Amino acid sequence: MNKKIPMRSCVITKEKLPKKELIRIVKDKENNIIIDETGKANGRGAYLKKDIEVIKKANKNKILDKVLGVEIPNNIYEELENMIK
Repeated sequence: MNKKIPMRSCVITKEKLPKKELIRIVKDKENNIIIDETGKANGRGAYLKKDIEVIKKANKNKILDKVLGVEIPNNIYEELENMIK
């Protein structure tokens, strides 16, 4: 039997993609923002497609700020871009 691939939606493109093709950004109880590379961190998560344009758009539109209800520091976006490159 085929193993079910977990699908998640990118908050920018609204595409349903396998979890492996997305990066999860998490807000924990203390409102810290972390890039969750394991996909298992506790907290409110949002997914972004592993695409430089998507990261730039997220930064410009402040979508993550809205989704997670907290201001996302610029260094998070820089880190995301570096992960993709």
